[in-house]
Amino acid sequence: MKSLLYKYRKFFIVLIVFSAITITLFYFALKPQKTLPIYNPADVNPEMVDSTVQYKSKYHTIADFSFVNQNGDTITQKNYEGKIYVADFFFTTCGSICPKMTTNLADVQKAVLNNPKIMLLSHTVFPETDSIPVLKAYAIKHGVVDSKWNLVTGDKKEIYKMARKSYLAVKLGRPDQLYDMVHTENFVLVDQKRRVRGFYDGTNKEEIKRLLEDIDFLSKE
Repeated sequence: MKSLLYKYRKFFIVLIVFSAITITLFYFALKPQKTLPIYNPADVNPEMVDSTVQYKSKYHTIADFSFVNQNGDTITQKNYEGKIYVADFFFTTCGSICPKMTTNLADVQKAVLNNPKIMLLSHTVFPETDSIPVLKAYAIKHGVVDSKWNLVTGDKKEIYKMARKSYLAVKLGRPDQLYDMVHTENFVLVDQKRRVRGFYDGTNKEEIKRLLEDIDFLSKE
């Protein structure tokens, strides 16, 4: 028996290698490939979307914008051109979900710090109180890297429009105040073509892990 195995050893080695390669190829062929959806207003909870765009089922992209960041610099879509970025809505005096969201977004910043393809964008929903000096102090407190993460303020109506018509991520506030908003825990992932690719609970560590995996996936597309 041993002599037979020795005689045909090359054949068995080739057979084993061939079998291993075949099994591996079948595994990867049958394994579901990761994909990320492209979100349009019609795909999202209507509570998070302005009624004027709820019907839109394709070709949705983030609109042009112009706000001012923690350094007093004007930030527009040009600063994010060709970038993958995470957007959210917060305010500096929030004592409920914002501290946890900011801490988690700081962790995201740390994870993508050396990836020039990725940026972050946080909009205050209370621009009347979150002035440039207030945003700067908040940025310093939370370790914001200016080249990576912009905290922006601006006209409240414009911020509202971006939240509800572009990012599809913020609920309406009190009905007696047209441009009042209830900020949410949503982090919004935007791709290089300004399309919404994901929503994540910014207070949940598991969701942050999923966000980082999706960022990595997009950066390799």
